[in-house]
Amino acid sequence: MVQDEPKGEVVPAGGTTAPREKKSNVFTRIALFIRQVFAELRKVVTPTRQELLKYTGVVLGFVVVMMAIVYGLDVLFVWITAYVFGVPSA
Repeated sequence: MVQDEPKGEVVPAGGTTAPREKKSNVFTRIALFIRQVFAELRKVVTPTRQELLKYTGVVLGFVVVMMAIVYGLDVLFVWITAYVFGVPSA
């Protein structure tokens, strides 16, 4: 229970006064879940070969760009570290 500040009334924590629905049987809930999964899977549209190749190209391009950025930052930090701490002579 939570105290409502403006009026000082005690109200349920959820804020609703509607009675809770009784939970159904475990097996009924599992069956409902499986029916909902199949209903959602019927909505899935598989991409065409052209779309799949396009999406794959976009992902690979993004990965290459991110690798280049990480490599560039790595080289930059190595250069900064060598400049600040000096390169040890062999």
